Amino acid sequence: MSDIIKIKEEYLLKLKDDLDLNNINQIKSELFGKTGKISNEFKKMGSMSSDSRKKFASELNVIKDELQETIEKKIKDIEIKEINLKLQNEKVDVTLPERSFKRGKIHPVSQVIDEISSIFSEIGFSVAEGPDVENEYNNFTALNTPDNHPARDMHDTFYLDDNKEYLLRTHTSPVQVRTMLGGKPPFKIIAPGRTYRSDSDQTHAPMFHQVEGLHIDKNINMGHLKGCLNYFIKEFFEIDKIKMRFRPSHFPFTEPSAEVDIGYTLKDGKIIIGEGDKWLEILGCGMVHPNVLKNVKVDPQKFQGYAFGMGIDRLAMLKYGINDLRAFFETDYRWLNHFGFDPLDVPSNYRGLSR
Repeated sequence: MSDIIKIKEEYLLKLKDDLDLNNINQIKSELFGKTGKISNEFKKMGSMSSDSRKKFASELNVIKDELQETIEKKIKDIEIKEINLKLQNEKVDVTLPERSFKRGKIHPVSQVIDEISSIFSEIGFSVAEGPDVENEYNNFTALNTPDNHPARDMHDTFYLDDNKEYLLRTHTSPVQVRTMLGGKPPFKIIAPGRTYRSDSDQTHAPMFHQVEGLHIDKNINMGHLKGCLNYFIKEFFEIDKIKMRFRPSHFPFTEPSAEVDIGYTLKDGKIIIGEGDKWLEILGCGMVHPNVLKNVKVDPQKFQGYAFGMGIDRLAMLKYGINDLRAFFETDYRWLNHFGFDPLDVPSNYRGLSR
């Protein structure tokens, strides 16, 4: 037992010195390592009698605990000392000028997508998404687009293989197809996202953004479609009254089909929505064609519904007075700083994100 007491006194004396963490770790290894002095003392118990072993183990554990507690306290004292020294050497000079920073802006397209999603969520629509790379069936065939339709031509569609099986989607309608194939009616969704067509000028871009809407249920009719769009247009443009007309049109995936025009006037070079006797086309819509419902395994004898699609970029241009679509994609910080939205400056009519 005298050997254990000597070990204890020797190392307690060492621990009183001014040590760093490396010295402490060295002492821990000398005492409690695989061949450490305390570890070796525990190994001796195998050759002791039962009574001697019990007494020896009890006294050895007391000494072991005392040494470990002393080491842990020493480590804490060293860490606190280092922290205090660091704080003393790194005092903040409050008289220094603040660092300059640039706050980012929300892109008008992102802002409008959130506004659209929020408005439609209030009347029961959910947001659905799909891939930018689509197959030919989802993008054309399932939507009742015939093989000789001009939209399938190379000059309008970005195909990704020689067999024209895969392409960059030309609209977000394939999301409707995926949603209906993946579930059972009723469906009530909007599908905002990027779309691609081979076109580029002041009002067209090879990549642009669209939002499609779909409502499939029993006994849905054109009156429901008109009410839905009337509500959306008034909420989006923040006006109490809207002049809106349905003009007959043709789309392969709807029957009957219509273009929607809204009334506007020009004042000081600005478009004022909801007034005047001029008309502006903003979207296409119609009742979902029975062939489309059959292609997605929905019984057209039991269910029917409407669909609509509109350009998000164009809506942003109309609402926020942007006259060139190409500027949306030029990554010019000056343009974004002017037309972008401060993420901390929430408009009074903002409803929050719905996704």
